[in-house]
Formats: sequence, C-alpha cells, structure tokens
Amino acid sequence: MQYSALIVAAGSGSRMGLGYNKVYYRCADGRTILEHTIEVFRRDRDCVQIIAVSDPQDFHEHIKSADVTAVPGGSTRQESVSHGLAEVAADYVFIHDGARPYLDQASLDAMKKALQTEDAACLMVKVKDTIKQVEDGYIASTPDRSKLWAAQTPQAFRTSLLKECMKAAETEGWTGTDDCSLAERYSAVRIKVVEGSYGNYKITTPEDLR
Repeated sequence: MQYSALIVAAGSGSRMGLGYNKVYYRCADGRTILEHTIEVFRRDRDCVQIIAVSDPQDFHEHIKSADVTAVPGGSTRQESVSHGLAEVAADYVFIHDGARPYLDQASLDAMKKALQTEDAACLMVKVKDTIKQVEDGYIASTPDRSKLWAAQTPQAFRTSLLKECMKAAETEGWTGTDDCSLAERYSAVRIKVVEGSYGNYKITTPEDLR
C-alpha cells in the first residue's frame, strides 16, 4: 500500500528552552531532529509523499530537501494537521509527530499491515505505571491498568475518512487531543491498535535527547 507521511512540526517546543522550534535542534551527528524523523519515511518505498507542517522559511533554512513539501502550521495541532491534509495525494495518510524521531521500521511495517484490512490504525504501547484519576486534588479512582494504552504516532487513516472527520470537526468547532479522537467522534470506524515500541517517544525536554 502507498501512503503520504504528514509530519506535524509546527510547535514552539518551549519546554526545551531553546528559544526556537525544537525540531531544528541539531543532534551530535549534525542532523536536526526533524531530519531524523523524516528519514524512516524517506527510506520506506511505500511512502510516496512527505509533507512537513512547519514554517516554510524555517524549514528551508535548516533542511535542504527537495522531496519534502513544507506547509505552514496553524494555531493548534489539529489546525496544522488540517493544513497538511489538504496537500495529501495518497489514499492513506500517516500522521507523525516531528519531535518523535525514533520510529523504527518494524512499527511502520506493522501499521501498514493493519491498513490492509482497516481504515484507521494507531500505534500504541501498554501503560506501565498505575494511573490515578484525580478530582480537586484527591484520588478519585484507579482505572484498570490492563485496559490502558498510551497513544503514539504515527496514527494512520484512509485519507478520505480523516478529511470527512476533519471537516465535521471544523463545522462544529470541536478540537480533539489527537487525530484518532476525530475518527472516534465523527465516524463509526473502529481504530485498530498496533503495539509499538517504548523507544518511539516524543522529545519534550533536553533529557529526552540521546
């Protein structure tokens, strides 16, 4: 199956304390975080288009890449995804965080396999810690950890499905916490869980760099 990779990289990354978008931080090998993120998709023969949602001027200043289309971001992550989605050419789209550079090929292959029979899939890992629901500063309940998973990216969809859900959300003025929440709210499609790797974490603070 062929797909477009939509990489969301428009955030400010204030918790990194860099004073600029963290995806343009240069790692020890001289490449930016975003370049590392893009690489796994560039190597994958099924990826026919790469879209980076990030300020085009910043993108071209830091990254010399003719095979990636840079699209301006929006005021929210969802709006940024919407901007990128308008440029998607393939029947399937994989939406991935620009600051999540450790995605491995095995996880990507597992997502592609899931989309052979599904219209939507989400890369996830089982929650390790006990989670507490807190209300007014006190523990209110303890959910069953065996049923809790943490969502990662990529989150992948049949492109037409996500566009329909995005349009419905924009009409209603509703903003979700991730891309899957759109499909959960505005479609009857079941989203396939694909177990990923704990190594596929998002760089948020300087301690996350390796």
